[in-house]
Amino acid sequence: MLIDASELDFRTLNERIREAKGDCLITGCLGQRFIGAGLSSGLIKIGGIPGNALGAYLNGAEIITEGDAQDAIGDTMNGGRIVVHGSAGDAVGYAMRGGDIYIRDSAGYRAGIHMKEYRDKVPVMVIGGCTGSFLGEYQAGGIIIVLGLNRGAKEIVGNFPCTGMHGGRMFLRCEPEELRLPGQVVTKRATEEDLAGIMPYLEEYCRLFDVELDSILGSGFTMITPDSKNPYKQMYVGN
Repeated sequence: MLIDASELDFRTLNERIREAKGDCLITGCLGQRFIGAGLSSGLIKIGGIPGNALGAYLNGAEIITEGDAQDAIGDTMNGGRIVVHGSAGDAVGYAMRGGDIYIRDSAGYRAGIHMKEYRDKVPVMVIGGCTGSFLGEYQAGGIIIVLGLNRGAKEIVGNFPCTGMHGGRMFLRCEPEELRLPGQVVTKRATEEDLAGIMPYLEEYCRLFDVELDSILGSGFTMITPDSKNPYKQMYVGN
């Protein structure tokens, strides 16, 4: 179904999406919120700029944007996929607990905050550019990958990454010496075995955005994992 969203408010737009059972092409998107929220099936392609909470509570459907998206993409997402052919705002994947998010360019503050996993549900977020501060704050599970493509002299991540991290893994395409990290995490150069575990996600990023895999693998990665099951004690309690 083709939906012209240029004169629709977010409630009406989402009613049309539900009527189409999630299979639709949206044109003229102008910041409407909650697009695809909670959908368990279907494919939504979006022309224009979707508003906050794109794919919130997504449960299996796929959403593809032709360009940028705003804040809180994939908020509490449970399954499915979101692909952003541009940059994203703040709090991407907040409390994400399943599914995949692929962002071609950069993301704002607090990407992956409270990200978690349970048994076979392992959420994955791949960001092609850089991120703002507080990346992976309180991360409890899942995989965050930041590639830092075309960053020039810019730092791959802003201030206070991994604050309160107590689960999951993070892979940053840079050297460990470039990072300023809290004491409750373990940092090391990723080995070939480590990279083998994320290779399917790197290959998929390259397929989605027409990037050469060799251009990504030409630089080393840093892998970050939590050092303690009780990081808060290290942060706030004197010993």
